[in-house]
Amino acid sequence: MVTQLIPDVLYQATQNLADNLAASEAFVLYFRAHQAFEADSEAQSLLKDISSIQGEIRKKQQHNQVTQGDIDVLRALQAQAQNSETLMAYANTQQDAVNFLREINQEISQLLGVDFAALSRKTGCC
Repeated sequence: MVTQLIPDVLYQATQNLADNLAASEAFVLYFRAHQAFEADSEAQSLLKDISSIQGEIRKKQQHNQVTQGDIDVLRALQAQAQNSETLMAYANTQQDAVNFLREINQEISQLLGVDFAALSRKTGCC
């Protein structure tokens, strides 16, 4: 048997919030875009390549060793990413979901009268 540490009313309200967030347009669109991304090996490979090149450039920046060739490679990969419908949909819907969560945090903060997001960071929550 699991002992509940929060009152049932609060638990249910939290569960309802989570369910409503998951069913929201922002998250439904994000989940679809994520599934499309997971099914697109080219998009995944492109994102990995961009991440790898960015990491290399960051390391080279520490020693002032970044070349124009490094920058050109990164820009070419970024241009490919911008032409990828899968990647752009994934990035845009991800940003929309983040913005939606920020709005929800602001609403909760106003209702509680405290900065909810900051409070959860201080307590180690989530």
